[in-house]
Amino acid sequence: MTHRISLREAYGNILVELGRERDDFITLDADMCGATFVDIFRKTFPQRHLRFGIAEQAMMCAAGGLSTTGYIPIVNTMAVFATMRAIEQLRTSIAMPKFNVKIVGSHQGLDVGEDGPTHQCIEDVAITRAIPNLIILSPVDRIELEAMMRFMLDFHGPVYLRTGRSPVPDVNKRPYDFNLGCWSVLEHGKDVSIIACGVMVEKAILSSRRLKEEGISAQVVNASFLKPVDERDLMEKVGHTGCVVTAEDHTILGGIGSIVSDILCKNQPLPVEKIGLRDCFGESGTPEQLFAKYSMDVEDICQAVKKVMGRKNASAPG
Repeated sequence: MTHRISLREAYGNILVELGRERDDFITLDADMCGATFVDIFRKTFPQRHLRFGIAEQAMMCAAGGLSTTGYIPIVNTMAVFATMRAIEQLRTSIAMPKFNVKIVGSHQGLDVGEDGPTHQCIEDVAITRAIPNLIILSPVDRIELEAMMRFMLDFHGPVYLRTGRSPVPDVNKRPYDFNLGCWSVLEHGKDVSIIACGVMVEKAILSSRRLKEEGISAQVVNASFLKPVDERDLMEKVGHTGCVVTAEDHTILGGIGSIVSDILCKNQPLPVEKIGLRDCFGESGTPEQLFAKYSMDVEDICQAVKKVMGRKNASAPG
C-alpha cells in the first residue's frame, strides 16, 4: 500500500481520460469545481461542462432533462448537498423516471475533517439506499474507481458514486474487474470477517495484520457496492468465519452495518459488531483526531474483533 491519492483527485484525472475516449457525457457542478476536482475536466473540455452556481436542486432537475436529449449528465457536488439539499429532486426527477444520470458525491464522513459537522456527510448511504432504481458505488482506490466510472457510463440508469477527500492507497491490482453487487476479499482469514468501506478499508487491513501477530486470522472484505448487494455471494464469503465486524465512516444506522445485519438475519444469524458514528454528529478536527475520538481507529477495530469473537465462542455448542 504505497501509492496514495484522494479519490476526488483521481476522479478528475480519470474523467479527462474518459472524455478523450468518448463524447457522450457532460459534467455539471454547483460551485464545487475545485473541491470535487471536476475543474480538471472543465478546463480540458469547457464546452462539455455546465455551471449552476449554488443551486443543487436546479442542477438535479436539469440533469434529468438533459438525459432525455441523449447526453449522459454527471452531477458533481459534495455528498451532503447531493443527498440532502437536493434529495427530493434526485428522487423524483432522476430515480423515479429511471433517467440516465450519474451523481458523484465527494466528502463523506469524518474524513472531511476540519470542515466540521455541517459538511461531514455521515448519512448519505442510509438516505440513498432507500431510493428505488438507484445503484450506489463506493470504490476503495483509484483502480476500482476507474472500473466503476467505466461501468456507470455504460450502465443505463441512475448511479450514485462516492469519492473521498483524503489520499488512500491502492489495494487492488490491474487488470481489475468486478461483478456488480459482489464484495471482494482483500485479506483471507478464518476466525472473523472485517467488512469495511471506503477510507476504513485501509484501517481494516492494518487491523488484520496486527491481529495476525496475536494469533487471530481476520478476513478483510471490501464493501464497494452498497446497492445492490449479492446476498449469496456475501454469505459464501463470511459464513465460514462465524462472526463479523463492520467498519464505515458513516453512521451505523443505515450503512454497511445495517446492510450486513439485514442479510445475516435473513440467511445465517451471526454475531456482529459495528464501527462507525453512533447516532451523533462529528466536529472539526483532522480525520485521524476524529477517528480516534469516535472509536473508529485500528485499535477500536481490533477490540471489536475480540469482542465479537468472544460472543461467537460463548454461543458455540458444547
